[in-house]
Amino acid sequence: MKKHAGFFVALAISLTPILHAADAGKAVPLFDGKTFAGWVGDTNKTFRIADGAVVGGSLKAPVPRNEFLCTTRDYTNFVLRVEFKLLGGPKANAGVQIRTKRIPNHHEVSGYQADMGDPSWWGCLYDESRRNKVLAKSDIAAVNKVLKRDDWNQYVIRCEGRRIQLFLNDLKTVDYTEADETIPLSGVIAVQIHGGPPSEAWYRNIAIEELP
Repeated sequence: MKKHAGFFVALAISLTPILHAADAGKAVPLFDGKTFAGWVGDTNKTFRIADGAVVGGSLKAPVPRNEFLCTTRDYTNFVLRVEFKLLGGPKANAGVQIRTKRIPNHHEVSGYQADMGDPSWWGCLYDESRRNKVLAKSDIAAVNKVLKRDDWNQYVIRCEGRRIQLFLNDLKTVDYTEADETIPLSGVIAVQIHGGPPSEAWYRNIAIEELP
């Protein structure tokens, strides 16, 4: 059937917002597995890339202090997916920072952290270098049923408005709503290795889906 050329132009215009909306809903990688493009931190001594993952710390020497590899831009509402592996025994500790601020001229950052580590940090929401306390605890008995120590696990972190949800290997560990309206709703994303005994935190397949 013959149609006027204007029909196809109108059809293309009408479909454009739909296509853009679909693209906006897709998760995009934050780490390319090969370079530190889009990230800043101590890539001389603390962080390296191995087997397609960011690796913080070392199993050959103590980790002198907390170090963070941060994204170069801020994020507000999103679903973040990160696969991680923590090595170094029961004293190893690390975490994924969200809605976080870099402290000028300092190695620390300030903001929310999806925590990792024994005996019961796994799946908790911690407030790093701000209130310095656990904001929401996980049920460690439930976490222990799904956690794979010394192996790969996954955090899914959903931030929407003042609500933050953490999922560890598909188990919801935290559903927290921020009551303090002075706390920022945006910030960088970062991965941490905690200062302490020889240990390594591995991170891979880091992807984000931004929400309205």
